[in-house]
Amino acid sequence: MAATLRELRERRNSVAATMKITKAMELIAASRVNRAEAKAQSAREYTLELHRAVSAVSSFAQVDHPLTREHRERKRSAVLVISSDRGLAGAYPGNVTRAAEGLINLLQSKGIEIDLYTVGKKAMEYFAFRNVPVVHSWFGFGEAPHYEHAREVGQVLMERFLTHQDAGGVSELHVVYTQFNSLVSQRVRIVRLLPLLVVDSDENDGEEEIGPDVAVPAGGIAPDYAFEPDAETVLNALLPMYIIDSIKFMLRQSAASELASRQQAMHSATDNAQELIRELTRQANQARQAEITQEINEIVGGAGALSAS
Repeated sequence: MAATLRELRERRNSVAATMKITKAMELIAASRVNRAEAKAQSAREYTLELHRAVSAVSSFAQVDHPLTREHRERKRSAVLVISSDRGLAGAYPGNVTRAAEGLINLLQSKGIEIDLYTVGKKAMEYFAFRNVPVVHSWFGFGEAPHYEHAREVGQVLMERFLTHQDAGGVSELHVVYTQFNSLVSQRVRIVRLLPLLVVDSDENDGEEEIGPDVAVPAGGIAPDYAFEPDAETVLNALLPMYIIDSIKFMLRQSAASELASRQQAMHSATDNAQELIRELTRQANQARQAEITQEINEIVGGAGALSAS
């Protein structure tokens, strides 16, 4: 019985030590998620204004940019999966990779080859373990992405899109990322980013989408602009900026979603540890009482045997 009591105490101490770690990780994630949410919201505002500029220029220019051109035949598609560098974030990385697998299977069922790109070690390791080739992977900035990271990713993907398919290029680009709605609500989204669809606001009756999930009321663009040197040149400069900014937007949305998921996961782990400690304490008390009772019985039995002799 003494060994059982010792084991219960050791297990309780181990769980208590683990609970300190999960509580600390919860507090760290909570302190970072607010900053990540603020960055995601600020990126939303910039993306909204950039979309308005693109819509304004497209109203005056003949939109025939290579980034907006549909390919006649879809032979190969690029899929960018945005995940996390670290684990302990609940179902966050698993939801992204499952959605990416579903998209890959759907495209392959249509006879389309897949070039896979990943952001985050978890997605890279997931597909590497399943022997799915990854063309290029980026990691190390999952929780704090900057414009430079988005530009690096965007330039690689735009170069592949602008390359002819027979020379190893792709006909379209799909992005799998997690949209941050609130601290308790995140949703995996799949967006076709290229070829880019430029929509004139005058053609919309209600709202028009910008980037992955930003909406702008129609009719908010002034009708008269002067462009230097001309509208087509301005549009050619804006569209690559728009693609890179959309990737930055999705990176920051995913970063906020990762931190929110980690905070929730660590909060649940801490609560479970507290419940387990209470249960182990109860079992240890019962074991201690049983040990004391056994010792009393042994003493009484020994005294009775001496009296009888």
